[in-house]
Amino acid sequence: MAGFRSLAREVRNPRNVAAQRRTCLRKCLERFAPYGHRATWHHLCERAGIGTEDRHPDPARLVAALEELEEARAVWLAYDAEFAARRRREKHEGVRQPSALDDWHRLTWGGRGVAWCDDPLVHPSAPLAEVLRSLIRALESEPGDSCPVCGGPRLVWRDDLEHEPRSGPVCTSCGILVPLPVLTPGAVTRARRARREAVGAAAAAAPR
Repeated sequence: MAGFRSLAREVRNPRNVAAQRRTCLRKCLERFAPYGHRATWHHLCERAGIGTEDRHPDPARLVAALEELEEARAVWLAYDAEFAARRRREKHEGVRQPSALDDWHRLTWGGRGVAWCDDPLVHPSAPLAEVLRSLIRALESEPGDSCPVCGGPRLVWRDDLEHEPRSGPVCTSCGILVPLPVLTPGAVTRARRARREAVGAAAAAAPR
């Protein structure tokens, strides 16, 4: 199976027709897709001016999309390496019990779905690298009360996500699944309450 870098070379390869280069870019998302495959593809297409169903896009636009993806991947790999080094130091010092952050990191190994967007059409509009830097700052800081990516104050708990973890607080502004370790207990409680209120409102509005 080809790796990310070899697929990236094929995206840039002028000997390949546009359709082949598009396919290779899609395969890159099988190795690294911060929002999940579909949402990351939609994001890259929007940013690069590519039709999501265009089978023969402008190769220059494909390369622009690839460059954004590569920059984000470099940001995440640097964080990933530092995270692994920290865990090795902690184990050497006798800290064996994994934290909530360790549990979250295990579910997003390799950078797949680190800022999961369950709705592929709803995702942050900023460059991927910028989004990941914001998320990393939050992971390395004290827990907060709002979305670490867009600052949106309203989070709603979801129990039907198409990704691990299958439940968690989702930002109603930018659509990401917010990692639990970056939120205060109060923020999580409010997200759960918002879910109950939404379910109650839907039940009240249903025809009898």
